[in-house]
Amino acid sequence: MSKNIFVTGTGTEIGKTYVAGLLVKKLHEAGEKSAYYKAAMSGNDKDADGNLIPGDAKFVKELAGIDQNLNEMCPYIYERAYSPHLAAQIEGNPVNLDYVVEKLRDLEKKYDYITLEGSGGILCPLRFDDEEIYLEDFVKKAKLSSIIVADAGLGTINNLVLTAFYMKEKGMKIKGIIFNNFIPGDVMQEDNIKMCQHMSGLKVLACVKKGDKDLDIDIDKLKEIYE
Repeated sequence: MSKNIFVTGTGTEIGKTYVAGLLVKKLHEAGEKSAYYKAAMSGNDKDADGNLIPGDAKFVKELAGIDQNLNEMCPYIYERAYSPHLAAQIEGNPVNLDYVVEKLRDLEKKYDYITLEGSGGILCPLRFDDEEIYLEDFVKKAKLSSIIVADAGLGTINNLVLTAFYMKEKGMKIKGIIFNNFIPGDVMQEDNIKMCQHMSGLKVLACVKKGDKDLDIDIDKLKEIYE
């Protein structure tokens, strides 16, 4: 049975997929059977045969150098770059929470470590029709601990602290923060990191600079984050 971690962010386009790829890559290069999983993925292109390509999964697969099949990385794929709940209302095929967890359990039998990524921020709705499903429902049902990815720049204190507060209030376990787009020596960013730690009570696991191809964290400490 695998050990897992859920990667959420303070918003969309914050770098969750990039960080998830670095996590998968770090474990893979350490000789572990490392996999990626995302419940629902929007904003995807079609191949020549008209089939949707799970773009985030493809990015992680190539960055990490893993041979995991794209078909098992994401059970729900949508073309429109909307929240999954709206994309499903337009395109059909709404998220079934039991099916999402079932597919994750199948992966757990094959891999040592699974890095899961959310759609957008933690408040992103996965389904909203005759049934309401939110990312937190998946996190809780799958019994996942989380990492929050945040941008190191302006505005991150408010976004990070509010995200952490919400998750704690909803009973979700947070293992720490990974800052993206970090510029070493930048006075504001250094202060942002200090204030985020102080105000959220969370520890910083790593800081990622633009273009980084390796996550600056000890592999044994990384493994301890997964549960």
